[in-house]
Amino acid sequence: MRFWDRLAEERIQEAMAQGAFDDLPGAGRPLPAEDLPGVPPELRMAYRILKNAGYVPEEVQLRREIADVHRLLAEGLASESLAADARRRLKLLLQRLGELRGDDLLLQERYLQALAERLGNGDER
Repeated sequence: MRFWDRLAEERIQEAMAQGAFDDLPGAGRPLPAEDLPGVPPELRMAYRILKNAGYVPEEVQLRREIADVHRLLAEGLASESLAADARRRLKLLLQRLGELRGDDLLLQERYLQALAERLGNGDER
């Protein structure tokens, strides 16, 4: 065993003997299963490390930002210039997300907006 491995193992054994791990949440129970069924086994550890470090995939981050901008627009902004800025930001976010996914989310957004307006106005053409 290498020096660092031996040292780490000794420290762990000392801590266990002193009861440092006795009151940890989940003590004595199996670890929860990870939600990584589509990830190859050789990449799961890397994904866990990224997840534990707070890394969020770009697509997830973009979706959060899109939801935030939608919420701001729905609540109403103080001025029309702020609303215009928010709409521009939303357009850019949708384009970026579409690029990542390989489709045109801006077109989908326009379609959904037109559909909502049509249904909201009771227009039945």
